[in-house]
Amino acid sequence: MRYFLKPQRSLALLVATVLLAASAWAQPQPQAKTVRMLIAFPPGGPVDFVGRALAEGMAKELGQPVMVENRAGGNGAVAAEAVIRAPADGSTVWLTSVGAVAINPALYDKLPYDPPRDLAPVSLVVNNVEVLVVNSKSPWATGADMVAAARTPGNKPLTMASSGTGSVPHLAAEQLSDAAKIDLVHVPYKGAAPALNDVMAGHVSGFFGDIPGLIGFVRSGQLRPIGIAAAKRHPLLPEVKTFEEMGIKGMDSDNWYALFTTRGTPAAEVERLNKAVRAALASEPIRSKLTNSGAQPAASSPAELAALLKSDSEKWARMVRAKNIKPD
Repeated sequence: MRYFLKPQRSLALLVATVLLAASAWAQPQPQAKTVRMLIAFPPGGPVDFVGRALAEGMAKELGQPVMVENRAGGNGAVAAEAVIRAPADGSTVWLTSVGAVAINPALYDKLPYDPPRDLAPVSLVVNNVEVLVVNSKSPWATGADMVAAARTPGNKPLTMASSGTGSVPHLAAEQLSDAAKIDLVHVPYKGAAPALNDVMAGHVSGFFGDIPGLIGFVRSGQLRPIGIAAAKRHPLLPEVKTFEEMGIKGMDSDNWYALFTTRGTPAAEVERLNKAVRAALASEPIRSKLTNSGAQPAASSPAELAALLKSDSEKWARMVRAKNIKPD
């Protein structure tokens, strides 16, 4: 038996259905939760630059806003404590350089955080190769020339500027001292800017630094790059030899940046963040932005980052102990 609705009832039912759908559509829709990306440096620096580029790409992949928060202070401790205390749900991540997670634990007797215990590795983000630069009027064309000068009897000891005791520029200079068996006098500054000013003025012999922070001075002719502290030459400085090529082995002082989140975050959420990092670094606009600055995009798995953190922590701890390096 068939049943038919009367026209009046059919119209009423149709109107009710439309009104119900419109009412549901008009209800406030839940907004995607914002991911906070903490950066332990002030705005405008190289880590901040990388973080903002990464946040843009991750937001597209995650379908969530990614907000950069600069939490400078305590050589990374302020940002570290914030991520450690955050909910373990992947909503707070920390982009940091190698110093705060692989050097500071050896440098400071007491830290409010322990990277392997308190942090969940997400992904390596970029490698920043260290390059040795000197004043553009320096007589040295290569790192080997500088080493030869340091070995010449009667010459004054060469001086090496750094952005602070225990920084990557300082430890790279200590590496060179050991690798070349030469004496170098460490001159610490409060940051890279005053250190570079004195190198360019000819007051200090040289400085190791990240290529992104130096490439502008090199291009303008204010600094001369004379040696790469990595296994390969850098694409932006193809004519500059590695120390290995110059017969000086053992120079490996990459200042990498990596993303971590709160320990205890579910593995599925860590993997979701990892996929977002990979997608961001693979996108042409962001990849070009980073490589043009001198940074080298280098996504990894969480396990690969954990292994890198372990090996670099051990490497720099040996250096800190052997040289009896103490923070300023």
